[in-house]
Amino acid sequence: MNSLSKKEVRAMMRQRKKDHTAQELRNKSAEVMERLLHHPVIMRSHIILMYASLPDEVYTIDTLERLRLAGKRILLPEVTSETDMQLRVYGGPTTLHEGSFHILEPTGELCDEAEHIDVAVIPGMAFDREGHRLGRGKGYYDRFLNRVKTYKIGVCFDFQMMDQLTHDPHDVMMDEIIY
Repeated sequence: MNSLSKKEVRAMMRQRKKDHTAQELRNKSAEVMERLLHHPVIMRSHIILMYASLPDEVYTIDTLERLRLAGKRILLPEVTSETDMQLRVYGGPTTLHEGSFHILEPTGELCDEAEHIDVAVIPGMAFDREGHRLGRGKGYYDRFLNRVKTYKIGVCFDFQMMDQLTHDPHDVMMDEIIY
């Protein structure tokens, strides 16, 4: 088991992200998103849960639009309380607004088809080779993903991959990680 606490790993990853310029992160993001776009699970999926990236996450905004224009139904999370999020349909870049935690959130129709999600693309602070994910510590994705059965792809920069992460029983594992 990794001897670093979740708090220590989050601090380390924040520093690793700061060690890269915005352009370097954008370039790394483009490579990750190209791998994602050509992934067989993504290519055959109809309903995809994605996320609108924060500045220090793998950049997804262009990919959201590419998938939408390819005929995919893209769902994005909207934080509704200290503990919960709901999903809304992504309708294009003009349908995003800044919501909780400065995250871009959709203004599209509320989605009640979470059970039909073909694949969920999930960000994280760090991932390990076994599929464990370390989020930002609020638990939104873990609570949501515990209620939904879907294929889960974590996406991150290469420097966010670790051999092992400290994890808890309620932490939801990814089926695969693209970095």
